[in-house]
Amino acid sequence: MKIAIYAQLYAPEYKAVFSDLLIHFEPTDVVYVEHHLFNSLVCDIPAYEGFRTFSAFSDLDTSFDMMLTIGGDGTILRAITFIQNWNIPILGINVGRLGFLATAQKDEITEVFTALRNKKYTTVERTLIEVLNANGDPIHPMNFALNEMTVTRKNTASMITINTELNGEFLTSYWADGLIISTPTGSTGYSLSCGGPVIMPTAKSFVITPIAPHNLNARPLVIPDNTEIKLSISGRESEFLVSLDSRIETLSNEISIHIKKADFSIKLIRLERESFIKTLRNKLLWGEDSRNKSMW
Repeated sequence: MKIAIYAQLYAPEYKAVFSDLLIHFEPTDVVYVEHHLFNSLVCDIPAYEGFRTFSAFSDLDTSFDMMLTIGGDGTILRAITFIQNWNIPILGINVGRLGFLATAQKDEITEVFTALRNKKYTTVERTLIEVLNANGDPIHPMNFALNEMTVTRKNTASMITINTELNGEFLTSYWADGLIISTPTGSTGYSLSCGGPVIMPTAKSFVITPIAPHNLNARPLVIPDNTEIKLSISGRESEFLVSLDSRIETLSNEISIHIKKADFSIKLIRLERESFIKTLRNKLLWGEDSRNKSMW
């Protein structure tokens, strides 16, 4: 197998995980480690010194069988900036807390590699969104998001007004701290914490979720993912913030932004024993009522 390995950082408590990975690599495997991670890793685990490194999207290609990420969901969101449209499947090994995307646990590495080598997994396509200005130009060099695109106020405690159009038709003006446009993947993230619905990953939908709206009748709205969304911002400040997952850009209020489905998707590896429904039960504690125990 040809494998890329990514983690946002290396910490001593991760040593056991990276040591376990070494045991499961075979001589025929070709392994690349992200170069910042590599520089930290070899100081603690010298056996990694012979591995190859990558540092950018251009260092990868379609010949990779997968990328393993060590961390949580945020690590996967960073990892996709290296993968972009290379179509490399990602498997997240969770050493974080919640883990909706990174579903393999750090103490399950033997089972993970057994499944990978025996092809006991599937890949699930996840939709991304992109953001353009009125001229059709990207607003950020990495102009895509797996979870959500968010507009928020910048240097003010006052709310902003977000005029919203769907496919050229005026929807409403949100008076709020901001607005989230979420993919199904992101529906269990920021959007959920602001009252948005949970959406199955395979649903072809986006969710528009206002952040602390002043117009109290404003509610999250589920729309088809082929909808083109236009946002125009006004407020006491002349600028606002746009975030694409964890990447933030400052824009002038004079710039309207256009959101649509990206023309590529991300593949996540799902082991046969995993499912989104099982993840919901485990992570959100659904079904914890003792009356449900006899159901499964």
